[in-house]
This record gives sequence, C-alpha cells and structure tokens, in this order.
Amino acid sequence: MRTLWIAVSIAAAAAFGCAPYRLGVQSLYSCNVRTVYVPVFESASFRRNLGERLTEAVQKEIERRTPYKVVGSPNADSVLTGTIRTETKGVSVEAPTDEARELQYYFTVDVQWVDRNGVDVQAPQSVVAPASIVNLLNNNMFYPEVGQSVSTAQQEAIDTLAGQIVGLMEAPW
Repeated sequence: MRTLWIAVSIAAAAAFGCAPYRLGVQSLYSCNVRTVYVPVFESASFRRNLGERLTEAVQKEIERRTPYKVVGSPNADSVLTGTIRTETKGVSVEAPTDEARELQYYFTVDVQWVDRNGVDVQAPQSVVAPASIVNLLNNNMFYPEVGQSVSTAQQEAIDTLAGQIVGLMEAPW
C-alpha cells in the first residue's frame, strides 16, 4: 500500500509539477485584473475622430484577445489611457512628374495602464520611457495609384496600433 501511495505521489508531481501553472491564454495576462476601463484616447491631431477610432479598435482587441472585460466605468480593476501625439504623412517615392507614388503615414501614441490605485499593472520591460508611459510608433505605406488613401492608411495604422497596445498587456516571460 505504501509503494502505491509513493507511486501516485510521484506521478502527480510529474504530471502537475510543484509550482502552480496557468494554462492557455490565461497564462499571458495578469490574474489580478478582470475589468479594464478605456476612456477615449486624447488626440493632438487636427484630423477628426482619430482618438475615438483608436479607442474603439483597442476596446475590440481587448475583448477579442484577452480574458479581460471592457467596462464603461472608471471603477474598473484597471484603466488604460492613451494619447495620440503625432500623425503625419510624407512622400517617400515621387514620379518624374512630381506625383506621389508611395506615401508614408506615421502615428505616435503614448499609452499607460494602471490599476485602480494608480500603480502600473504591467511595467514596460524593454522600452525606455518616462515612468510607466510607453511610446508606440507605427509607420504605414500607402499607394494612391492603386486606390489607397489616407483613410485606408489611417485604419491600417489604427488596427496595428490596437494590436500593439493589447500586446503590451501580456505578462513578461
């Protein structure tokens, strides 16, 4: 009977290990947070609705990729805030007739994620930035000759930035 007990103990230790592990997507995210409040991102841009569009994309991405629930109240477990610092476009390739063939669209966003006490939920690991603010930069190309516009470049940049912002919510390895 004693040898059976030892064999079961060894099998359990081998199967489950000695540390509490979390499996699946849950292991990527903080277990201290269940809800996230995402107020409308501020925007220093003169283009209309960029802050609203980025906020909506981030909220959808949080709901889609994380175990967190986005709520409309600042009384949530955590608050994710952001500010669009710059957004510009520039010509990168010109035709001999001085027409733009390829343009670049730049977006710079500052993001901060804190719990209800104002403490960083996920401190940035490899980003050199003041305190807990992370600066994200996105650079998209668009080609007017094939029907792309500033609007399509903006939406691509917004979708990419939303993915990067939600990626920052993952726990470091």
